[in-house]
Amino acid sequence: MKPLLEVDRLQTAFRTEQGEVTSVEEVSFRIGHGETVAVVGESGCGKSVTSLSILNLLGKNGYIKSGKITFENRELTRLNAEQLRRIRGKEISMIFQDPMSSLNPVLTIGNQLTETILQHEDASPGEARERAVYLLKRVGIARAEAIAKQYPHSLSGGMRQRVMIAMALACRPKLLIADEPTTALDVTIQAQILALIKELKEEFRTSIMLITHDLGVVAEMADRVLVMYAGQVVEETDVYTLFEAARHPYTQGLLSSIPHLDNPSEKLSSIPGSVPSITQMPKGCRFQDRCALAADKCRRECPPLFQTENGHLVRCWLVEDEKHLSELSSYALH
Repeated sequence: MKPLLEVDRLQTAFRTEQGEVTSVEEVSFRIGHGETVAVVGESGCGKSVTSLSILNLLGKNGYIKSGKITFENRELTRLNAEQLRRIRGKEISMIFQDPMSSLNPVLTIGNQLTETILQHEDASPGEARERAVYLLKRVGIARAEAIAKQYPHSLSGGMRQRVMIAMALACRPKLLIADEPTTALDVTIQAQILALIKELKEEFRTSIMLITHDLGVVAEMADRVLVMYAGQVVEETDVYTLFEAARHPYTQGLLSSIPHLDNPSEKLSSIPGSVPSITQMPKGCRFQDRCALAADKCRRECPPLFQTENGHLVRCWLVEDEKHLSELSSYALH
């Protein structure tokens, strides 16, 4: 079966005062029907730009420089604004990071939900209002009729995020892009939101692209994982392999920084340095300045994505030489 979404060598750039800068470099991945794919990495690694490229929500200075984005046999990069508008919200929906800035402050919750339904569905205003109230109830909001008449500022962060989920699922999309859906929520609310997304995924048979920096969320939600660093995919594998046998030094650094409940006194590792600026990418491997295993070749040449067993992809020169694999698997950050 063909994948629902296929991104092939995507390159996204922005026009700046310093000239063109490339934010996403040669990114390729697939999302199957009913599959949840997580995209992981630090802030500034290109996760959100990759997701925004799918719906061409890049603003006036951003543009797709090259590559293909195919959704159900349609090449999205070739569609005009009107054709894309019909897809946004109906076939592909997005939950944005900050629900307060994503919801319209001068419209009631009910009006914003009915607007989405009327835009894409063959429904009367009365039917749209009924469905809006049903969706609010479905995402766990009590007193849905009363909440529909309120404005976003009167709701808590968790309730606003539930409203965003209701809006995203209003037209039963085939693909849901969730960009840090639990950011700025307390732990209890985070767990409720994740459980809700999983439950609604099963009900609506929706595929999910989950953007996050939280590996706990990845373990809970994902089938496959893309690890991004400095605009590139550095590792791709299924979620079990990622936690059991990650091979890229950056991925292993992320995993080693997770606290363990069985040993709370254990000292956490950290990755030295920071993600390079998109205007000053190093030559060769982009992780070289932060990697304890970097060699001369890493500083000269950018590694391709090597495929190991079971489709596991790793962008690291150490994977090219099998004799170094044991060294990589026991990698510890210094």
